[in-house]
Amino acid sequence: MNSFDVTVIGAGPGGYVAAIRSAQLGFKTAIIEKSNLGGTCLNVGCIPSKALLDSSEHYHNAVHNFSAHGIDIEAPKVNFGQMIQRKREVVDANVKGIEYLMGKNTITVFNGAGSFKDATHLVVTKEDGSTEEIESKHIIIATGSYSTELPFAKTDKERIITSTEALELKEIPKHLVVIGGGVIGLELGSVYLRLGSEVTVVEYLDRIIPGMDGTLSKELTKVLKKQGMKFHTSTKVTEVTNNGSNVTVKAEDKKGEQLTFEGDYVLVSVGRSPYTDGLGLENAGIETDERGRIKTNSHLQTNVSNVYAIGDVVAGAMLAHKAEEEGVLVAEQLAGQKPHIDYNLIPGVVYTWPEVAGVGKTEEQLKEAGVAYKTGSFLFRALGRARASMDLDGFVRMYSDEKTDEILGIHIIGARAADLIAEAVVAMEYRASAEDIARMSHAHPTFAEAMKEAALDATGKRSIHS
Repeated sequence: MNSFDVTVIGAGPGGYVAAIRSAQLGFKTAIIEKSNLGGTCLNVGCIPSKALLDSSEHYHNAVHNFSAHGIDIEAPKVNFGQMIQRKREVVDANVKGIEYLMGKNTITVFNGAGSFKDATHLVVTKEDGSTEEIESKHIIIATGSYSTELPFAKTDKERIITSTEALELKEIPKHLVVIGGGVIGLELGSVYLRLGSEVTVVEYLDRIIPGMDGTLSKELTKVLKKQGMKFHTSTKVTEVTNNGSNVTVKAEDKKGEQLTFEGDYVLVSVGRSPYTDGLGLENAGIETDERGRIKTNSHLQTNVSNVYAIGDVVAGAMLAHKAEEEGVLVAEQLAGQKPHIDYNLIPGVVYTWPEVAGVGKTEEQLKEAGVAYKTGSFLFRALGRARASMDLDGFVRMYSDEKTDEILGIHIIGARAADLIAEAVVAMEYRASAEDIARMSHAHPTFAEAMKEAALDATGKRSIHS
């Protein structure tokens, strides 16, 4: 029987990073994955969606913005098959990169579904039905999550689809109805909106991206409406019917009025659920909570001392970079180190255009907690760099403690927000004040100057360019 120091179940961002860090620390390491290395993120999530977002953005710019830059071309056409093929090539390249890293770090890869025989023994069931048993001193569960279904909108992978099918459509929808105004729905909705689809978003809550700062939600709604996306918030979907060539969505708004939407595809994007089915957790005595997530302590250790769990399968934000940090934390703990994660400083990003990003406390959270705070903000349209690139939408909004000036939260909507948020994370990791950022030189002309200007605004309304 193969025996290992550390075995990871699941090869998504959390799993493969945990395996690599374990191997770097000298552990004999194995990883079990039933499909392609990279998990949901690399294969049917983060990476392919960004590939399509980039491709669709190029097309959108060719149609709407090239002429303003003095670039005259014939009316561009979408070669949707090639767009999907490029996306596949991006995915394949990333998967091959993970395969290379497994070999480089001498990690044994088992292809199959892993399940617990007991707390120290795992059974790998391969695609042909054969099984193999392995022994491991420590086990890390990193099996991720899957798209949550609605009981009245069961996905059929034809007309009623999840994000997985939305990345592999054979045609551009005429009308895409998106159930759910969260990150995934808005990103994939943006892809098809740019390619010419009519896109309607139906959201049960009173605003889109409900977990982010309210000002970001309001601004993103305004910008996406300007781009042509339609929104129905505070609206409850009650029925979804596949009619063969189209889909009917029935809903009820906050006034109790009945609404009907007709589309050729419906994307169900109402969140994700932890993937624990088939793991045999009961064989090892591993406990889960009321939502099916694996219970862990602050060290990500389950109630079974040698078993840990990370990523989407445990409580917290379902983000690839959060899973990666947790994978590193577990590996380093096993090596006797003292790592830590500040979950307040895990940034969230929406890859629409403009991009949306935030870290730290939202204004709603500060008000709820009764924290006295100062606010600073700065509009992108006042930046020379934004003028030059025609990316005028958005702003940086900063909250700092009223007494100490320590930064409590930074929230951005605008060009390159996904990259700009890293400055906010670094500053807040070192407990910087708004004054600290205000005193730092930011290169001109850049989008990052908006961060400095927002900090100036938060420290006595000293913004220079507003």
